[in-house]
Amino acid sequence: MEQKFRSAREKKAPAPKFSTRRHNRCKLCGRPRAYLRKFGICRLCFRGLALRGEIPGVSKSSW
Repeated sequence: MEQKFRSAREKKAPAPKFSTRRHNRCKLCGRPRAYLRKFGICRLCFRGLALRGEIPGVSKSSW
C-alpha cells in the first residue's frame, strides 16, 4: 500500500526541467530529506534497520 502512495506522489510531481533539480528520495518511504547516499534510504529508515540488525556492519555507537 505504501508503494502506491509513493508512486502516486512521484507521478504527481512535475518532471524536473534540469537534472540538478532532481532530489534523492528514500527507497523505502519516499522521504526527500535526510537522505543517506551510501545506503539509498533516509535517516529514519536507516535507524530502524540498523537497530534491528538488518544492515550488515552497522552498530549503534556509545561512548
